[in-house]
Order: sequence, then C-alpha cells, then structure tokens
Amino acid sequence: MSKENLKMDVEIQQKLQASSAVTSQSNAPQDYEIDLRELASAIWQGKWLIICITAIFSVTSVFYALSVPDEYESTVLLAPASSSGGSGLSKLAGQYGGLASLAGINLGGSGGDDKVAIAMEIMKTWGFLENFIEKNSLQVPLFAATGWNRANNKLIVDPELYDETQKKWVREFNPAKGQKAEPSSWELYQKLKDRISVSKDSASGLINLTVEYYSPELAKKWVELIVKAINANLKKRDRDEATKSIQYLQEKIQETHVSDMQSVFYQLIEEQTKTLMLAEVSEEYVFKTLSSAKAAEVKSKPKRLLIVVLGCLLGGMLSMMMVLIRYFLTSTK
Repeated sequence: MSKENLKMDVEIQQKLQASSAVTSQSNAPQDYEIDLRELASAIWQGKWLIICITAIFSVTSVFYALSVPDEYESTVLLAPASSSGGSGLSKLAGQYGGLASLAGINLGGSGGDDKVAIAMEIMKTWGFLENFIEKNSLQVPLFAATGWNRANNKLIVDPELYDETQKKWVREFNPAKGQKAEPSSWELYQKLKDRISVSKDSASGLINLTVEYYSPELAKKWVELIVKAINANLKKRDRDEATKSIQYLQEKIQETHVSDMQSVFYQLIEEQTKTLMLAEVSEEYVFKTLSSAKAAEVKSKPKRLLIVVLGCLLGGMLSMMMVLIRYFLTSTK
C-alpha cells in the first residue's frame, strides 16, 4: 500500500511540474521570427515613402554633382639624376668615414637614392610649399578660385573672398581667433598639399608627380615649377654644405703638419669640389624629367555618374531602414 502511495505522489509531482512549465511558457513573451515575406510586405506597404526619399536623394545628388567644378590633373614622370661624384664619395666614406664625421662632413648622403627620398619628403613639407606659394604668387588661385572658365581660359574667383578690381582680400574673419582677411600660411599650405601627389614605383624606381587643379594649363605649369623648385632646393643645400666643408678642410690643412692627414684632407676637398661643381652646372640635380607634363583635355574629377548612383543607393537604403524600423515598432506594440 505504501508503494502505491509513493507511486501516486511521484505522478502528482510530475503533473505539477509539467503544468508549471506550461504556465511559465504561456506567461513568457513570444519570440518574433523574421519572415521574409512579412518584410517584403512591409517594404511594399511603405513603397511610396521609399520612392519619395530616394527621389529626394537622387535629385540632391544630381544638383551637387553639377555644382562641383571640373578638375584636371597633370603628371610628370621623373627619374633619379645620376651623380658623377657619388662613387668617389662612397669610396672615401669607406676609408675615412669616421674622420669625416668627426670633422662634421657627411660622405654617406650623396647617393642618388638618398637624395630622391629626401626630395620626396621635402616636397610635402610646410616650409617648402610655403616658399613655393610666395615665390609664384599662388595665394589667390589656391584660396579664392572656385573654378575655371574654359571659354576665356580664366579662373573663376569668389568675390566674397577676393576683390579682383581692388586686388584686396575681403573674406570675413574673426580677429579673436587670430584670423585675418588674407589667408594664413597654414591655410595656403593645406590647399596646395591636397592638390599634390608624389608616388614612387618600387619596381622601376621612377617617380610620378601629379598636380590637380581647375585649370589644366595651371596644373601643367605648377608641376613643372615644383620640379624646378625641388631641384634648386637640394642643389642649394648641397652647394652650401660643400662650401662650408671645403672652408673647414682648408683650415684644418693649415693647422696640421702631418703629411698623411693633409693628404686625406686634400682628397676630401677634391670630392667636395666635385659636388660643388656638379651643383653649379646641373639643372636637373635630383630629378631628371623622362616624360614632361601635358595640359589635360579630359577632367579627372568629379565622377558625376558615381555621385548620383551613390546618392540613389544611400537614399534607398535609408528609406528602407526607416520603413522597417517603423514596421517593427508598430508590430511590437
């Protein structure tokens, strides 16, 4: 009898557990499964909202694409200029590099690859581009120009920034922030830096220098001027360094009476003189032009079709997200 009572108690407990599980499942919130047909139906119901928002984005992207002025790029292909004094200096660097370094003379920086790397980095610096802008009077074309008139081959200047008749800057500025009507050196540097691209082919070692601007003629002119400016910059640096080195070595020759040391100093003077002569004679000191720049006939940007397509896609995606979010919010309620 006790066994039957025990069996009945076990059955009653099992039934109670089952009923409690059913009750908890009925009280728990139902999980909503995503149905593709349901989503398609929701998108179809909000089709007019999707069409309207996509149309707005499309029209806006068309107007924006048409408002962006055309820009043209001009590219020059450069090669490292060969240096006749490089081999001699490299030999001396192996023999008397330590002595030369004590004398403050650099024999290891005359290689072509080193000069090219230095020149490529200098072209990106603030100081070089600042001097380039001032020397060629590029303030107005860089900061105030907003386009190019192909008919009369003239830049379009924003009258709210620069008054062409009075040759005066008229842009609004905040003196509290240290601003002036005339753009600062930093502002001009940022404008020009964004228009210059320098790249080196790792396989061939050739350098591509590209300038992008509204006017194809000015883009061609600027890229040629940059090549001349960087060659002149490195040439002046090496010329000044060689002149100082020669003066220093001549002084050391007068001070020492050891014939071997004097012989070393004379060899160093000879190599520095070669560097000085090369800097004086060579026009293409660092970069040698392989393919000269040309005035482009086809614009490089903007890609108007791409802008319109991206605008349509963005409008369609945002509108569908809005429709689906609204659907899920209403279905949850």
